[in-house]
Amino acid sequence: MEIEPNQKLSDGSQKPNPTGKIALIILIAIFIVAGVSCLPLQKWTGGRIKDFNLLADILPLSEDSTFIQQGADIIDPELLRIRQQSESEAAINQQAYLYGMEQEPEGGWTPSDTVKPYVDPDTIVQQPKHNRVGNLVAIEDYTTGGRGLRSLKAAIAAGRLGRIAVVGDSYIEGDIFTQNLREQLQEAYGGEGVGYMSLHSDFPGFRRSVKQGGDGWHTYDPNKKSKNIFLGLAEHYYVPTGNALATYQGVTALKHVDQWSKSQFLFIAPNNTVISTKHAGEEWTDHQIQGSDRVQCLTIDGKTDNFQLKTSDTSLIGLGVWLDGTSGIAVDCMSSRGFSGVTLLRVNAALCRAMAKVINYDLIILEFGINAMTSSQTDYSLYSRKMVEVINHVRTCYPTADILVMGIGDRGEKRGSEVHSMKSAPYMVAAQRDAARKAHCLFWDTREAMGGNDAIVAWAKSGKANKDYIHMTHQGGAELATLLFNALRLELK
Repeated sequence: MEIEPNQKLSDGSQKPNPTGKIALIILIAIFIVAGVSCLPLQKWTGGRIKDFNLLADILPLSEDSTFIQQGADIIDPELLRIRQQSESEAAINQQAYLYGMEQEPEGGWTPSDTVKPYVDPDTIVQQPKHNRVGNLVAIEDYTTGGRGLRSLKAAIAAGRLGRIAVVGDSYIEGDIFTQNLREQLQEAYGGEGVGYMSLHSDFPGFRRSVKQGGDGWHTYDPNKKSKNIFLGLAEHYYVPTGNALATYQGVTALKHVDQWSKSQFLFIAPNNTVISTKHAGEEWTDHQIQGSDRVQCLTIDGKTDNFQLKTSDTSLIGLGVWLDGTSGIAVDCMSSRGFSGVTLLRVNAALCRAMAKVINYDLIILEFGINAMTSSQTDYSLYSRKMVEVINHVRTCYPTADILVMGIGDRGEKRGSEVHSMKSAPYMVAAQRDAARKAHCLFWDTREAMGGNDAIVAWAKSGKANKDYIHMTHQGGAELATLLFNALRLELK
């Protein structure tokens, strides 16, 4: 016979009640979690761990409260460092002002040091332009002499391969948006293949435009103790940890990426080594590589729907794989989760120019900003100034490329019981447009193209954006790609 919790045993004693112990354990756990939720984790960890509120889902949020999205990007650690440095310098300057002087320079003061008039480094800054042509949100051209998409136009006119790099954050991760932009451009102007591929991906199945596999590579990026000398435009390089393998298989889910005509592997091999490749169902071929500190390219010509490479040289630096055709348009997706764009200042210009002898770009699209935003911030002047530096640095890397800045897409936050556009979104767009004007490049207002204020709410309701109210779904990426494609085509006429 079963004994109830409060029933007496045969010896007259009372059976212990386990319910009380369970309740106590649950209560202690709640207190611990509640205590942690009160800690400023984001501040203590420099943005690496986000704050959370245990009661966020059951208590109404204030008007200024930011919706803490699941899977939302954190502020780029590099940008946080730059902000802290700027704040420190501002504090020093403020102290100097209070004492009526600047910091004394090394070697003492000279008469010329006492008067330092402010001079705008850019004396000719074009005013914002009307960006609508009917219902189309057009590209705003702030280039010197109105050069627009001169390099890309020239490539198309000459019948050579016109190459586009879309460099961005998690907004384009997994080739979302770029896969559809590539498809439409290749449908209109020719081309084949997915272009740039990493040697390793933590989430290879997320991408629909190619089937990627392999292992045995260590990935380096600007936030992972990388050596800047090996950082190219993709901001990643790869080093074998032993027997390293990378595989790529074309797919039919999208047009023009099931096959390609040229497979290229760019690398630096300090020592003599062997790299093996396999494509089009053939047997493995060993390639004897002479050691050099220069960029080398292993090119395999021939129509194929697959490409594989392997090596065991742990001194080799893998820069990337490119799967393309020989004409039309190539679109390279180079995404870095959590980046704000400022780490592009670490990219080695000499390395890029060496790589450009094989893989050059006619148009570079910079898609950043989401990881530089906070809900309460309205002053993005520091970020804007750094992005001017970034654009000019990218120019030194690829002097002949046109450069287009994509403004942020609309981003949501929860205010009260409802989700609306983040209040700071228009300020970030203005800062990005200002950077494009001062750096004399192209600008496209992504947020306006999506529908402007509260567009992200409508996109989420219709399945075009995730419920984090930041990132696009594949459906949304396809629509945004069409909007930019139409704007690009207008410029290419």
